[in-house]
Amino acid sequence: MASASDLAQLDGDELATRLGDARRELFNLRFQLATGQLDNPARVGQVRHDVARILTVLRGREILEAEGAYVAPTTEEHEGALAKLAAEDAAVAERAAARAAAAEAEAAGHDHDGHTHDEVGDLDEVDEVDDLDEDDDFDDDDDEREEEEEA
Repeated sequence: MASASDLAQLDGDELATRLGDARRELFNLRFQLATGQLDNPARVGQVRHDVARILTVLRGREILEAEGAYVAPTTEEHEGALAKLAAEDAAVAERAAARAAAAEAEAAGHDHDGHTHDEVGDLDEVDEVDDLDEDDDFDDDDDEREEEEEA
């Protein structure tokens, strides 16, 4: 997560790009949440906060520009902020990849009580259930109710 002070060191184009990326990611996360494919639901809140943080920086800059008090960050500050944010983005991507790999490994060979279902035919034999007699009728109760209602 980027801090507001780091975001303030970025230029307007970079902020607009980050805002677009964050909104796109938020859309995708919400879609995954709705379809049940989201691995990390906390990420939705993180991205929402990132969008709000970027919008706050942009609005603060807009107000300062209107007052004539805005001072653009120096090149060193801008490059330092870019490097720090790139490192944070890489760390987030690395954690997401590790989480996805762990979820994939769990789904591929999930373990139930000490046995896996990776190979065909490795399931325990299931006792056959006796077929129901044709005389068995599950609607006996319904038939009795109907007869009582008719009487």
